[in-house]
Amino acid sequence: MDDRIVITGLGLVCAIGNNADECYDNALAGKVGIKEVKSVEHSKCYVHIGAESSDFVTPEGQDRASALCIKATEEAVADAGIDIKSEADRVGVMIGSCVGGAVSIEKFYRDYVADPDSAKAEDVLKMPISAIANNVAHRFGAQGVIDNVANACAAGTMSVAMAADLIRSGKADVMIAGGSDPMSSLAYSGFHALHALDVDPCRPFNKSKGIALGEGAGILIVESYAHAKARGAKIYCEILGSGVSCDAHHITAPAPDGAGMESAMRRSLENSGISSDSVDYINAHGTGTPLNDSSELGAMLRVFGGEKVSASSTKSMVGHCLGAAGSVEAVFCVKAIERGIVPPTVGYTDEDKVEVAERTNNFDFVPNAGKERKVDYVQSNNYAFGGNNASIIYAREGVDRALKSPTDEKIYITGLGIVSPLGNTVSAYVSAVNSGAKANKCEKCGDPVSKVGSEDFASVGIKLNFYRKLDKLSQMACVSGKLALMDAGIEVNEDNAKKIGIVAGTSDGPQTDIANFQKGIIASGTQSGSAFLFPNTVYNAAPGYLSICAGVKGYNVTYSNGSASGVAAVAYSTRVLRSTQNDVILALGADENSETVHMLYEKLGSGAKGITLGDGATTIVLEKASSADARSAKKYAEVLGSGFARCDVEFGKYGCGGSLKKAIDLALSESDVTAGQIGLVVTASNGSETLAKAEAKALADFAHAEKVSVKETCGEGRAAASALGVAHASLMLAGEIGNCTANYALVLGASAGGSYNAVIIKKS
Repeated sequence: MDDRIVITGLGLVCAIGNNADECYDNALAGKVGIKEVKSVEHSKCYVHIGAESSDFVTPEGQDRASALCIKATEEAVADAGIDIKSEADRVGVMIGSCVGGAVSIEKFYRDYVADPDSAKAEDVLKMPISAIANNVAHRFGAQGVIDNVANACAAGTMSVAMAADLIRSGKADVMIAGGSDPMSSLAYSGFHALHALDVDPCRPFNKSKGIALGEGAGILIVESYAHAKARGAKIYCEILGSGVSCDAHHITAPAPDGAGMESAMRRSLENSGISSDSVDYINAHGTGTPLNDSSELGAMLRVFGGEKVSASSTKSMVGHCLGAAGSVEAVFCVKAIERGIVPPTVGYTDEDKVEVAERTNNFDFVPNAGKERKVDYVQSNNYAFGGNNASIIYAREGVDRALKSPTDEKIYITGLGIVSPLGNTVSAYVSAVNSGAKANKCEKCGDPVSKVGSEDFASVGIKLNFYRKLDKLSQMACVSGKLALMDAGIEVNEDNAKKIGIVAGTSDGPQTDIANFQKGIIASGTQSGSAFLFPNTVYNAAPGYLSICAGVKGYNVTYSNGSASGVAAVAYSTRVLRSTQNDVILALGADENSETVHMLYEKLGSGAKGITLGDGATTIVLEKASSADARSAKKYAEVLGSGFARCDVEFGKYGCGGSLKKAIDLALSESDVTAGQIGLVVTASNGSETLAKAEAKALADFAHAEKVSVKETCGEGRAAASALGVAHASLMLAGEIGNCTANYALVLGASAGGSYNAVIIKKS
């Protein structure tokens, strides 16, 4: 098997340029794009600077995050010389973002505060992170795996790593990968509230006191080597291995010892089959905050301290582009390999050079101007809120490497954690389903809603002072995750913490706290942002809190692509287990319901379409057979395979039945199962007539199978509901719900944006 993955196209827009070459030329010259901010009101803030893409004007009717991403993608596709539509089924999109449609969020709530009726439904569709990849896919015609990585400031790096993994696992030939984030009042006010901004342009690893916010988008065309060679594409470099870890320390601050950062660095080296002395250049996260710089420096010195490596932080020129940071920096890494020149860290005086050299044992931070040197291997590092750490290795084509090969181990479901409108815990849910109990309902809106309280937290050992920090989404996720670990009989300790990870899916993230934070700064100004609310506005806060309260330090990635995100989390987790250092993955699907969320969906007309909202959190413990067998774990079911496909529709609409059938057929093929063997189908139906018609067409070959819908009782809980579908099917196959005689179950996920997911599980 040829596991080589290459980069064939680049696109970049940021504060120092409007294309990849212009940006890199300016970076080598040490040009600083950090100036007074024009797009965010900051007159009463203590800081007034940032790195805006001032030459880029958002086209009318578009959200800025999607527009920046489309701009960079246009360049990357042209650079790669690829015709996306000619092979659309095998082309996917993976985009990272931190604040997503934050500019549209501000517009919507400014209108809403002035007059609720004046706030527009089209702005609601521009708000979520899940819109970005779907908008890119629709613009360029991609119909393969479409998703968004929502791991805050590590999202750009994780999106590229995930794109490479998807191609290696055979689910795509080409991926459009990268990240995008805009300058926004939400981000500016939030980091201002945390006192994390510097009044001067940041000087990472030097005398900086904080970050300078930036904006932009970086896109890479990622391909299998065989596909690139077959079409005669130019090849910039290869993508080798990646490493992902979690600190399990604090929601905003890195662990002071940098142990999680070090773990990610070492894992990327191990998965690439290279040693630390092979690395020529490191593009550091280098935000400029004292805590990050100290932790990261310690980690780099432990991993590379004795080697002749150069490292720089390009954030000193382009600012911190949040979820786009890793992809902007990826383009710089690729250009460093192409040109044999590494970009600098700017802001050094002669005195600074001496002081930093003495403090770091002459570590080369490439002060002020680019430096010519051999560049065969590059490591790029990014870290994020939630304690998430990501590292990836880029390499010159054809250099020595020995990638860690994925295993073919069986993957079992060994634990379930359920927080649902039918009750919390597996036993409560099973009892409610078997007795035909009714769901708990919201008093004001009548929607099915989940409830978590002090008793739930006490039952899983979460202290009240921790509980009080959490929004409802995080509360449900933490209870669900801890319940799942207890159900699996897993006690997290120092010996296994790094081998247990989290793959989370959410459709809408923490929309309630996002709204409350945004309304606060609309009312009182950018300078008045809540330091308490801001950490809870990122989509990966919930799994970040789960990692902290559970002590989990392994893989940790959050995806957002609508309602199917819970099913997708299960599908992605199987690949993670077979190709990383993890033995156990907590596949989490979580979404909240609240007055805010209900209002947003009513703006979209969900009630008129027959959709009743729900919420909850479902965690599914997925475990390698070797790990499960070693501890004699119970096994609810075995995960066999998955499929992804997209129908080319605008974001907000459901796609056609033909694409759902493609996803099902791909899952059947990977599982080596026929349609006739499937005895149970958990549908994605939610009351939408369009989706019902698509399912009816796609399930024509499954007339013999029992059909079940968890949404009929629990409502459209989006990611929570689709993950609950997997849990429900597992419980039926295990004989705990109903009188199911099936040996194989098909679980479907559908997202408003045309994406369909299918997962097949087998009775153990």
